[in-house]
Amino acid sequence: MRLLDRTIENIEEISIDSNGKIRSRLNDLAIPMGSLGRLEEFAIIYASIKGSANASIRHKVVFTMAGDHGVSCEGVSSFPQEVTKQMVMNFLDGSATINVLAQHVGARVVIVDCGVNAEFKPAKGLKIKKVGYGTDNIANGPAMSTEQAIRSLEVGIEAFNEEVCNGLDIIATGDMGIANTTPSSAIIACLTGLDVSKVTGKGTGLNKQGVEKKINVIRKALGVNNPDSSDPIEVLAKVGGFEIGGIAGLCLAAASCRTPVLIDGFISAAGALIACAIEPKVKDFLIASHMSAENGHCVALEKLGKKAILDLDLRLGEGTGAVLGFNLVEAGVKILTQSATFSEAGVSTPAYK
Repeated sequence: MRLLDRTIENIEEISIDSNGKIRSRLNDLAIPMGSLGRLEEFAIIYASIKGSANASIRHKVVFTMAGDHGVSCEGVSSFPQEVTKQMVMNFLDGSATINVLAQHVGARVVIVDCGVNAEFKPAKGLKIKKVGYGTDNIANGPAMSTEQAIRSLEVGIEAFNEEVCNGLDIIATGDMGIANTTPSSAIIACLTGLDVSKVTGKGTGLNKQGVEKKINVIRKALGVNNPDSSDPIEVLAKVGGFEIGGIAGLCLAAASCRTPVLIDGFISAAGALIACAIEPKVKDFLIASHMSAENGHCVALEKLGKKAILDLDLRLGEGTGAVLGFNLVEAGVKILTQSATFSEAGVSTPAYK
């Protein structure tokens, strides 16, 4: 049995606070019932996934998956393709925004080369798992073969599995890949059935004319490839990306190990949609970290049935929005596990409860 199949087989359905003990504990805290709003929601989700109301968060890891895209030659991005390699070097140097924010919240950064069109020397914090040197141009044909699509999923699974020994209480997904909002829009349009114009945005900062060109390229890609929306691996192969497959693989692997996943923005949402289409039980392990400024992100989150934690007009990627979500989930968990109850604090209980 191949790694992908074994991983899917190990994913179990979870029930959020099945016996009500987590909510009961929160209701006993020396605060007005429900007064901490969504922080309580995060605690319930985390504890339910972990299967314990005493679960803590010690190890936070953001996986930034990197890959290039042949469709970049169609002029769908404000930046040239070589920026993907340059940004990976910045990640490894520790000077990129994701490094700064990860350090701020106490998270480790793991960079995975899923398919950058460049060579990298082995380096600390880098996993070289190249499926190919960038995808093919989806405007002319499939992004990759079916076997490459499966391999990209397994890259994400392998990256997760290799880090388990270093501690993985909760993970965040991130991305780096010039032009990757184009295949992400194609995936989201295909899996939601919405018109391309409804799920396509500025990406790295395109003007109105640039966005129109991008929409036309995506429409052409969907017409040329005609992906079957009921087959997520075919959708990934025909209009996806190696790092998008890697993100989907991360989601599958995390679910198989009962590990919560904070999904980042637009590209991560596309990967999450692929994962949930492969195995719907994955959905319960996902937490939407923020609402991206990209048009189609709200559509993707609605399809996933998720409400974002933050809405800060972020659209950088890299995992930046997801790592900011770490602190709020952890805050909720600490409230659950460390705050005193009415009896412990010697505080009178409310008249009505």
